[in-house]
Amino acid sequence: MSRITAPIFLIFLGMALTACTSMVPRQRLPYPLTDENFGDPVKVVTIPLPVIASSPNEGVTLGALSAFLIHNAKDEVSTLIAPQINYNQNFGTTFTFYGAFFPSPDRNWETNLSKSTRVNEDYELRLRDKTFFDKKLETNAFIYDFSDGSARFFGFQSDSSKDDETNYADKEYGFTLSAGYEIWPHIQLVVGERFRKVRIRPGAVENLPYTADRFTVAEVPGIDGFTAHAQKIGLVYSTLDSRDMPTRGLYARASIEGSGKFLGSSAGYRHYEVETKGYFPLGKARYISVGRLAYNQTLGNDVPFLERSILGGETTLRGYGRNRFIDSSYLLCNLEERIRLFRWSVFNVNTDWELAPFIDLGAVMESLDKAKTNSFEFNPGLGFRAVVRPNIVGRVDIGIGKDGPAVFVGLGYPF
Repeated sequence: MSRITAPIFLIFLGMALTACTSMVPRQRLPYPLTDENFGDPVKVVTIPLPVIASSPNEGVTLGALSAFLIHNAKDEVSTLIAPQINYNQNFGTTFTFYGAFFPSPDRNWETNLSKSTRVNEDYELRLRDKTFFDKKLETNAFIYDFSDGSARFFGFQSDSSKDDETNYADKEYGFTLSAGYEIWPHIQLVVGERFRKVRIRPGAVENLPYTADRFTVAEVPGIDGFTAHAQKIGLVYSTLDSRDMPTRGLYARASIEGSGKFLGSSAGYRHYEVETKGYFPLGKARYISVGRLAYNQTLGNDVPFLERSILGGETTLRGYGRNRFIDSSYLLCNLEERIRLFRWSVFNVNTDWELAPFIDLGAVMESLDKAKTNSFEFNPGLGFRAVVRPNIVGRVDIGIGKDGPAVFVGLGYPF
């Protein structure tokens, strides 16, 4: 998931309170807002909303947004546009433009443009296309340039203390490219290329010490900045009934990624990743039991701290902020029950409202054979989801960790 600050979950709530529907001539909505899959006129649902968001690293954000949900000829939300302005005590005033485009089930892209008056900025473009070679080839691209003044570092290993919390600005740019080809039914061979240039600067949280003042380069490789240029190869097995909103099926992935100095990386190292997920529906998919098990291992000398195995945040341990635990490997288990409470049609937009109690269990360690029971973090929590099929999921997840509660608001399922 990209670094989108818009609390999209509120869009669906606002539809019941403030939304209005208009029919706009298609010529006023040029490509990429519409294409040949849209009727004429085009149905546009407009939703003005206040913004109230919170996260462990960024704190409380207040502001306002206007969301525009543009419907295709099948009356599906095919384009989402959300300009926003908000205020945060750490970053000042932030102006954001977010757009998501779904011209077909096999092609979509997202863009996020954001600029704050202090430290933060974010420029992203994410593309996906599976229309090549009779839909057997899937290509993905992610290009970014951002500065995150809320970044945290607590030290390495699972026993890193809240008392050692420091702040820095993570300024980086780069890209991730991948291509996956279906070599057998349900099995995809994936190759990828990744480039990342990171600079570490003083952060925006004034009540915390600057990370580089507390730790040295010898203690934390990469704290003075680094470059990563890595190549990946992997296999993916999937019987999921949907890529972004699965209700049934199995998924498994194994990959190896290497980063070498001879290609411009600051250090040579290797990543090994294994992940499995399962989706098991009951009651015509009103109840969906979801589980994930993942292991990540990083091997090498002087591996930059942000290139190691990391847990914490909205997709791993939801009881902690992003990048809370860092070491050479991690083991992670997520269990979640997605319960559809009701299906509600507001302004002819069908929305599934879900409740999702969850448990996150994970730990970082030097290697799997050195894992200790008391190293694992147990994070129970509760999620609230609003789902507009086939494209959009808005969510709020509240997790409980040893540092206190954590709240995450954003787009997409966590896994």
